[in-house]
Amino acid sequence: MNQQTAKYIIVVGAIIIVIGAIIYFFGNKLHWIGKLPGDIRIEKENFRFYFPVATMILFSIIITILVNLIKRIW
Repeated sequence: MNQQTAKYIIVVGAIIIVIGAIIYFFGNKLHWIGKLPGDIRIEKENFRFYFPVATMILFSIIITILVNLIKRIW
């Protein structure tokens, strides 16, 4: 491993810690995650199907912006 790999591992670890802290402290305010318009939910008596299309698109956009910001800093 080289120093660049170590930097990426540190950044990923820091992001995981920040996400964990946000969920821990603000979890009750994040009830909208997974219930966006565009998320597919099918609930029947003995069956549940959930496919969070809009939520994953939102997370993908946020992660893309964060990765690009981190690349510009380094």
